[in-house]
Amino acid sequence: MQRIILFLLWLTGTTLAATAQQATVSGIIKDAATREPMPFVNISLLTTSDTSLVKATITAEQGRFQLQNVRQGSYLLMASYLGYQPHYLPVRVGELNPFLDLGTIALTSNARKLNEVTIAGKAAIVSPKMDKKTFSITDNVSQTGGSVLAAMKNLPGITVTSDGKLQLRGSEQVMVLVDGQQTALTGFGGQSSLDNIPASAIDRIEIINNPSARYDANGNAGIINIIYKKEKKEGFNGKAGITTGLGALWIKQDNYPGIRPQYQRTPKVNPSLSLNYRKGKVNFFLQGDYLYNQTLNKNEFVDRFYEDGTVVKQQTKRNRTTNVGTLKAGADWNLSSQDNFSVSALYTREHILDRGDEPFFNKDLSQRLRLWQFLEDEMKTTFTASTAWQHRFAQPGRVLNAGFNYTFHREDEKYFFTNFMPAFIGLDSFKLLSDEHVADFNLDYIQPLHYGRFETGVKFRKRSIPVNMQFKPGENSPLDVNAGGWADYSEVIPAVYGNYILEKEHVEVEAGLRVEYVKIDYKVNPNHPTYKSDGYEYTQPFPNLRLAYKLNEDNKFSLFYNRRVDRPNEVDIRIFPKYDDAEIIKVGNPGLRPQYTNTFELAYKTDWSKGFLSTSIYHKRMDATITRIASTVPGSTLIYNIFQNAGKSYNTGTEMLLSHQLTPWATLGLNLNGYQHIMDAFTVVNLYPVENTFSAPRQSMFSGNVKLNGTFHFPHALEGQLTAIYQAPDLVPQGKTYARFSIDMGVKKGIQHGRGELFANVTDVANTLVNKKEVNGNGFRYVSTDYYETQVLRVGYSYKF
Repeated sequence: MQRIILFLLWLTGTTLAATAQQATVSGIIKDAATREPMPFVNISLLTTSDTSLVKATITAEQGRFQLQNVRQGSYLLMASYLGYQPHYLPVRVGELNPFLDLGTIALTSNARKLNEVTIAGKAAIVSPKMDKKTFSITDNVSQTGGSVLAAMKNLPGITVTSDGKLQLRGSEQVMVLVDGQQTALTGFGGQSSLDNIPASAIDRIEIINNPSARYDANGNAGIINIIYKKEKKEGFNGKAGITTGLGALWIKQDNYPGIRPQYQRTPKVNPSLSLNYRKGKVNFFLQGDYLYNQTLNKNEFVDRFYEDGTVVKQQTKRNRTTNVGTLKAGADWNLSSQDNFSVSALYTREHILDRGDEPFFNKDLSQRLRLWQFLEDEMKTTFTASTAWQHRFAQPGRVLNAGFNYTFHREDEKYFFTNFMPAFIGLDSFKLLSDEHVADFNLDYIQPLHYGRFETGVKFRKRSIPVNMQFKPGENSPLDVNAGGWADYSEVIPAVYGNYILEKEHVEVEAGLRVEYVKIDYKVNPNHPTYKSDGYEYTQPFPNLRLAYKLNEDNKFSLFYNRRVDRPNEVDIRIFPKYDDAEIIKVGNPGLRPQYTNTFELAYKTDWSKGFLSTSIYHKRMDATITRIASTVPGSTLIYNIFQNAGKSYNTGTEMLLSHQLTPWATLGLNLNGYQHIMDAFTVVNLYPVENTFSAPRQSMFSGNVKLNGTFHFPHALEGQLTAIYQAPDLVPQGKTYARFSIDMGVKKGIQHGRGELFANVTDVANTLVNKKEVNGNGFRYVSTDYYETQVLRVGYSYKF
């Protein structure tokens, strides 16, 4: 019972941002007989209840009119002109379409009696769409001053693994965008770089569980869109802040004997500055952040058990020091009333120093078998440049968008190893240089319709990643020096899409189709002892469909379907072994192929005066599931973790998101997600370091997570937040993860007449968050428990000017 209560206490997500939908209603008035446009026609928007006037305007010279900032609801539009009969037209403003085109309205002198039109309407209390949930970072008090990655773990439906990967509904196949663009900083491989983006620079985060055809087809779990802040006020303004903190306040688990101490009371310092100048048609913005961060990045204890009775105990302790500088700048320019041009650039330089110790002992720790110490000196440089042009036609909402985005990402890694063996000491090293170039061009067109809109567009991507690995072996080196050399990855993806949205009083339809052609080439050093050049290509359709029925303004059912793909990332197929763990070694697989996913979901949402409830039932079917498989080779205790396509898997579950204002000063949020995770039996052949076959039986487990979130508004501009999170045991290939639990809390106070703000927070208050998993292979099993740094105390101050 206690575990159930803790599970319920954990899932309070974060309050959904709620802003009432507003729209622009437009059309053309023409003479019914001559079909000539009619200027100076009176246009009135009336309520359906008592025909009171809401908004009014007159048509322009070409007969066009537009009514802006019309709130959600049902109305009557009346067009009247001297000598013509008034024309009445029902108008429905929903939550999906910011522009409604009523088309051509013909006025005639023929007298007609208008039948009574009765359309009940009431503005929605909460406006988030069921396929997109928007969360304000400002409201996430318990993570103020932390990173975007840390802030995300408190959002409904999102979990974060120990190696910095995001999960939506239990799946790691998540596409992360920054301001709607996929970049090397966040979206092509793991998302650990999000831990270096300060949450203070972010305005909001969008979660899209069922993306439409206008989004790239990859990411079966969904899309997370991170939107940077951009000031809209006239003149010069900005914000400056400073955050400092301490982590690893006490030792969770003592070291094995004979290694260097763990980092303790690790310092964190994060100054930030945001500047904005808006004058007339031009807006300039600049955001800068610097982060100095020490962390106990890993403190993992692994017990390995082999069929012959051999037991190996190991610890991987990694003390990390990180220096990150981030600069984002750009300008928006209104060339005319119809054209807008914007340009922006993002530059990040991240320097990482890892000092690691990895001792290996026998069963009772009486004999040290080996000590593997390493120093990793890594520099990551990312540069992204974006340009965008938008043309607005005379018809409101009809727009043409063109954009170009270029990303360069360099990984310059140097590893230095000291291998302490009973009979000798070996010195080994290697250097890896990887340059990633990504160029995206997109053209999108939106045509508003009377009851919706049509979207279409094209996109072209070219991506290349040359990688070079050079091993420098020492005496009796354990490194696979023959696996070095070069490898070149290239990717070309042209795509075209169309998406239609219909919204009426009770019915919504969204139907789209995206077609992508993909060509992947992976050329490797011909002298590589195991892998050869490989690649694949395909042309595939990716449809999406959403059907919704509104019982009334406050209750709606939705049915979703989409098909998506997850292409292997370059790091998934990278041929070079990774030695940050000397005896559980990660290796890529050039033979890896895409994973396809079909998703079905039924959802229901209801609103009331002080909150809302959103529930859904979903089912995902994955083909050629991408995952790591652990295996050994005869005569060795080394374990190789190699990416493989592990056959079919399924994820069937239910999710609930509840928010309710208990009192004027307290709001409670609850997010429940439970799912049955199934992996069918499969057999794979691992080629590295020698060919071996692994088979696994069908596996099944029920898992889920709970988030409980309380936000509090006290007198004197004081706010507080308490978030509890519980993650149930989950299925992984060959094994499972164990349950984990944490509590975050924070407070902030406005000062200096609202311009200044003080805050303090603590993550993982009770220091209970531990990642534990068990893996079973052919002839071995191991249990790992990672006591890495999770408890961090932060204080900070910011000032708006």
